[in-house]
Amino acid sequence: MSFFVHDTAIVEEGANIGEGTRIWHHAHVRTGSTIGKNCNIGKNCYVDLGAVIGSGVKIQNNVSVYHGVVIEDDVFVGPAAVFTNDFYPRAFINDWKVSKTLIKKGASIGANATIVCGNTIGEYATIGAGSVVTKDVKPHALMVGNPARQIGWVCKCGCKLDEMKMCPECGEEYKEL
Repeated sequence: MSFFVHDTAIVEEGANIGEGTRIWHHAHVRTGSTIGKNCNIGKNCYVDLGAVIGSGVKIQNNVSVYHGVVIEDDVFVGPAAVFTNDFYPRAFINDWKVSKTLIKKGASIGANATIVCGNTIGEYATIGAGSVVTKDVKPHALMVGNPARQIGWVCKCGCKLDEMKMCPECGEEYKEL
């Protein structure tokens, strides 16, 4: 096996796990899900049937990635972040419809953020802790609040850009934003 699974984790037969990935305590990875190379899946995480997680992804403790969620490469998902997958959930309806959610390359989602289904989080965007995303997020956008609203832009390195759209940390400029 070219990946690590903690003794208390459950990885069902038919789950696709990439080389170098680590799956920690009490995690559950369903058959038909895909997790790329060199990922870290934290304690108490759940990866549903058909969920797709790219390579280099770090998912902190207590996150459920449900059917219909696609997470591209190099994404960070903070502890207890929530993804939904049904706009009209009812326990007594068997014919529910999955609404897709896409988290693009390099995005970061803060602790306890909620990502409502049917939305796309753009490349390298940052979602602040506790925010509730109810609409698509532009690449490099910095989003906070409930509902989440844009308060600035972030660099690929993660730092907030200044008013000239230049990163004070690495010096990268983003004139196209």
